[in-house]
Amino acid sequence: MTTLSGRRLHLFDLDGTLIRGSAAAVEISRQLGLDREIARLEQDFLLRGLTPDEFAVQAHALWAELTPDQVTAAFEQAPWLTGIREVWAEIRAEGGHCAVISLSPDFFVERLLDWGADAAHGSRWPSVPFTEPIHRPGILDASAKVRIAGELCARFGVEPSDCVAYGDSMSDAELFAIVPETVAVNADHHLAGLARHSYTGGDLREAYGLVRKSAA
Repeated sequence: MTTLSGRRLHLFDLDGTLIRGSAAAVEISRQLGLDREIARLEQDFLLRGLTPDEFAVQAHALWAELTPDQVTAAFEQAPWLTGIREVWAEIRAEGGHCAVISLSPDFFVERLLDWGADAAHGSRWPSVPFTEPIHRPGILDASAKVRIAGELCARFGVEPSDCVAYGDSMSDAELFAIVPETVAVNADHHLAGLARHSYTGGDLREAYGLVRKSAA
């Protein structure tokens, strides 16, 4: 296979991107039997202007009885794309870096460090089981993805022009606007016309292959 020229930082969204057709909040809520409740919250967020911090406050209330074992089950049973570990191992073997930036809770997102991500950033939540409330300033929004991407560029010694972004929805649009190499993965209409590549399917190796092909 052709090696991508130079060091690159690959930035991955989580909900709807690495997890196909679902989200961390949905998978966590499923463990608690709260499918309908989280579906309403998701609709309020996507269609009715519910802010990320208010979403987190309301989800925190829904998950009052959440246990670490349920978080583990939600993570393990989520509909992940296949090939995630393989893609990240290949990126790192070629001298690149891979990071996840997500609005979802950090206690879920950071588990991807064990899969080979160099960095994993999520909204700051209290530890499970909850004994503290949500700290609203710690909840990420779309603009925070751009800020964190900049911090990661500095950490890994690359420029934004060296980045590749993978996403699926409106929360990725701001990042897609500043990164030259972008992949819309099972994306909705919000990324139409913004992404250089578009992928529909269940294997991250195929989405990554679009980037490799363009670098050949």
